[in-house]
Parts: sequence; structure tokens; C-alpha cells
Amino acid sequence: CLAIGFAFAAWRAEIRLGDHLAAEQEGRDVEIVGVVAGLPQEFAGGSRFEFDVEGAEAGAVVPGRIMLSWYQGRRDSERTERLVVRPGERWRLTVRLKRPHGNANPHGFDYEAWLLERNIRATGTISSKAGVRRVDEFVASPGYALERVRARIRDRFLTVLPEAPYLGVLVALAVGDQRAIPRDQWQIFNRTGVTHLVSISGLHVTMIAALSAALVSFLWRRSGQLMLFLPAQKVAVFAGWIAAFAYALLAGFEVPAQRTLYMLSVVALALWSGRNIGASRTLLWALLVVLIVDPFSVLATGFWLSFGAVAVLFFVGTARIGESRGWRAVLARWGAAQWAVTIGSVPLLLLFFQQFSLVSPFANALAIPFVSFLVTPLALLFAVLPWPPLLQVDHWLLAQLMKLLEWLAGYPVWQQPAPPLWASLLAVSGVVWLLLPRGFPSRWIGLVLVLPAMLWIAPRPDAGQAWID
Repeated sequence: CLAIGFAFAAWRAEIRLGDHLAAEQEGRDVEIVGVVAGLPQEFAGGSRFEFDVEGAEAGAVVPGRIMLSWYQGRRDSERTERLVVRPGERWRLTVRLKRPHGNANPHGFDYEAWLLERNIRATGTISSKAGVRRVDEFVASPGYALERVRARIRDRFLTVLPEAPYLGVLVALAVGDQRAIPRDQWQIFNRTGVTHLVSISGLHVTMIAALSAALVSFLWRRSGQLMLFLPAQKVAVFAGWIAAFAYALLAGFEVPAQRTLYMLSVVALALWSGRNIGASRTLLWALLVVLIVDPFSVLATGFWLSFGAVAVLFFVGTARIGESRGWRAVLARWGAAQWAVTIGSVPLLLLFFQQFSLVSPFANALAIPFVSFLVTPLALLFAVLPWPPLLQVDHWLLAQLMKLLEWLAGYPVWQQPAPPLWASLLAVSGVVWLLLPRGFPSRWIGLVLVLPAMLWIAPRPDAGQAWID
């Protein structure tokens, strides 16, 4: 199985790496025709968008998907109207391309890996001197139609609250577009450990599926004839899966949404067939489907954090099956889940981000139900029913939460150099040991195994010296 998995990933990598820009094509003007493939992102000097190349001038070999930046400087002020692009439009452009390039600082953001994961094999700019022309208003395709719907929903948000400080968060929760969130707000989310709440994560997809399933089950049980035709449980499972699928598509089908959808699909099939395949096997089936569909997802930090968090929840939850019920038991399980996710994410957060929030359990305990059951449903309701008061109330609720998060962000954050791989793996085993069921002897040993990653001191040059690689 290991050999098959390696061979499959290597084969897919060979195909993707083979679609590259030749060195002699760099830095020269090339005329291409293609379709705007994603949501355009506006910035101070213009816009940036993904572009599916359909054809290029004779003799030019251009990758199938590229990232283009269209700069709007002072010289092009009279052509502002032509800079507006929408998903699904076919354009004829003159571009200047280069192969993916980024800094390779250890433990920093790897721009080349990010482009590879998104299958973007070249970046470039549109020449302002050359003529540009919109060939078609819309190219019929399910993917382009979905991107056009996401763009219209985003425009609807921007029209109602154009100057709202937290509008970017609401747009991210509705259509998965996080690039409108300011840097200072990202710092607040990072310092409080609630970054996963401002993106369409598995938690949000599961919540939407659960709410849809509960509503359909409630309505279906009102009719005895419908109950005889098909059990309410099966209908509810199907309705929940449809809602999760629609929300995952609206989110751009990112890895966290994919993982949750595949897990829900496995659970739905098991319930429809009358089988119980177990929590761990459900997670493994979802992992298998994700890696078959997109083996490059392992390059994304969210892939590891997403599957790691769910694995920890399954590990802790299965150990508590059979506990008493009631509101006290519910609160106890909620607290145990928060504790487990916080402890379980420490090794990965130190490895990927070199920090973790000390107030994360408290911040998540308040923010998760608030965002999941109030902010996100209202944002999605406005996306379906564009009534401005819905969005205004939603933004006011989010602003109250942000006041609390800003206060919590003032508390210290554990920061240190990234630990080596052996210390991170040792910390993962320590977390597993530490989260074993109550009554297991010597659980404190798990804490000892986590300490090397938390207390790692990276080698550094003496005062007055420098190391340069």
C-alpha cells in the first residue's frame, strides 16, 4: 500500500510538474486566450485572478492555469472600466510570464509549494500597452458558473456594507474568500487561536449539515404516510449531505470542506446501508478519498491541522462513550473536547507557526457556538435571501465578539523557534499518551514527551556574528 501510494503521488506530480513554462518564454510578451477561473482579488494597484489558458500564439507553450496581476497605474487611469473582470469571462490578453518563484526560508511560507498545490504553474502581469479584449461574457461550465455565483454573493455583501470593518470575515464565512480580512484582524485571530472559525472549516460544514438534517427530520415526521414511504432518519441524512455538498461548493471546495464532506459521505452511506464502520475507519476513508482526488493537499498546513483535530476529537470521544447524560455531562464533554483539541494541536502549531495561544481554550469555548449558530447561519441566510437588515444584524453580532477577542488578544502567546521533526513526532506521541482515558496509569509521561518541542532552543550565532545560507 505504501508503494502504491508513493507511485500514485509521484505519477500525479510528474504530470503537474510537466505543465511548466519554458525558460525561454520568461519575460517576453505572449498573446493568450483563456477564461477567468476564480474570484478576482482587488488590491491598491489593480486586481489579481487565476486564469485558465485555452490557447497561445504560435510557438508559445503556456501552462494550463496561471495567476495574472493586472496593475492599474496612473497611466491607465482612463481604462479603469476595462480592468473589471468576472469569473467565467473569456479574454484575449497580452501577458508577460515567469515561472513560480518564492523565498525558501526554513519554516516560512513556501510560495512555490502554495502555487503547486493550487495547480498554478506560472505567474505574470498583463501588459498595459497591448490591447485587451473580452471575447465572451460567460463560458458555460459548472465550475465557472459556481465561481460566478460566488462573485455575485460577494458583491452583494460589498454593496450592503461597503465600509464595515468586519465585512471580510462575513464574506469568508459565506463564500470562503479570506483575502479581504485585514492583517490586524488576522493577528487577533492568531493570538486567540480562533483562526479556524473565520474560514469555512469542517466545523461549519458539519453544523450546516446537522441543522438541515434536523429541520428535514422534524418536517418529515409530521406525516405518517411519508414515514411509511421512507424512514425519517434516512431522509434527514440525505438532506444533511446535500446541504454539506452545497456549502462545500460555495466555499470553493477547500481541503477542510472536502474532508468533512467525504466523512459525511462515508457516514451517510453507512447509515443508508445499516452498517457501522467506526469512527477511525470513517476518518481513514475520508483521508483516502482526499489523497486520491488531490495528493498535493499534503502541502497545505490546513490539511494536517484539519485531520489532526478531527482525529483527536474521535480519540477522546470514543473513550467517553457510555458516560452519563444531562447538561452537566454535556458541559463536561464540551470542556474535554476543547482541552483535547488545544493540547492536540500544540505540536503542529509549534512546527508550522512557532507559537500557540494560551487563551485558546477560553476563546474557542465562547467563539465556536457564537460563530457556528449565529454569525455563520445569518451570513448564509443573507446569501440566499438578500435582505440588508440580516447582514447588518450579523455584523453587529460579530462586532461584539471581536471586542472580546481583542481583549483576549492582549494576553501572552507562547512563541519559540520551530522544533526539529524528531521533537514534533515525540510531542505527537506524548499528546496521544496524555489524552488516554481516565484511569490509565502514568498519563503524566505524555507531558514529559511534549516538553522537548515546547522548550526547544534553536542554535544561533554568538553576539557580533552571523550565519548566512
